[in-house]
Amino acid sequence: MSETDAIPEFGTKSGVGGDVGISNMSALTAGPGIKSFGEVVAILLVAIVVIGGTELALGAFEVPQYVLPKPSEIAVALVTEFPRIAPHLGHTLVELGVGFAIGATVGLLLAAVITQFPFVEKIVTPYILLLVTTPMLALVPLLILRMGFGYEPRIVAVALASGPMVMINATTGFRRVDHGKIALARSYGASTLQIFWKIRAPMALPMIFVGLMVGSIFGLLTAVGAEMVGGGFGLGNRLTSYSSMIQMPQFFAVVLILSILGIFIYVIFFLLGKKFASWEA
Repeated sequence: MSETDAIPEFGTKSGVGGDVGISNMSALTAGPGIKSFGEVVAILLVAIVVIGGTELALGAFEVPQYVLPKPSEIAVALVTEFPRIAPHLGHTLVELGVGFAIGATVGLLLAAVITQFPFVEKIVTPYILLLVTTPMLALVPLLILRMGFGYEPRIVAVALASGPMVMINATTGFRRVDHGKIALARSYGASTLQIFWKIRAPMALPMIFVGLMVGSIFGLLTAVGAEMVGGGFGLGNRLTSYSSMIQMPQFFAVVLILSILGIFIYVIFFLLGKKFASWEA
């Protein structure tokens, strides 16, 4: 029996917090969402005011396009350039998908091992902290020298950036468990593996989804940064190309695509959290 499965004293507090908020990272699965048509209208009105105000202000002050293009110019560039941007978007999605899948899988496996074998944590933690504190973009030139200018160095960089985020959050989730439930399961003869799959894993889902969301966003940023460092394809390459030619409407069109992609990632994991871990609220 591992240290984390020790039967607690029932006079102490349970390991599960009752409040939902940023402090326990369960807000991802407990957000209220949009409840009425009025809220939708309010959101659209704010967007119209911000975009329209920016358009009028840039026109009134005659800000040059190469400094900051108008929203209308960005929209036109997005429509006209999208056929040329789309293939690069596909490359970025491949790098993100493969790298994140590798990093998330390794991160979840490490989290499970660390939870069940605390001694492993003492060995692995220094290296995980090293990965978390080291900017992966600094390693991209070295990876390119070793692996070339293809997908491989970017996928490795994405995996190294996303994996630790998934592992840290998943480990926290596996440990945020009601020890009373573990004690009850032990009294009925449940094994450590049964406790992990029936108690720890379900109760860790909110934190796992948070880790996947954070890891995927870190992976997206790393993929774009790696494309800017080296290689002839990807959205990061488009950012470098457009900025070098001072094509700022096209540059901001790519930035807008990246913003939409980041929001899409958040929405996916938010919905998954609401579906599979809404009980956390």
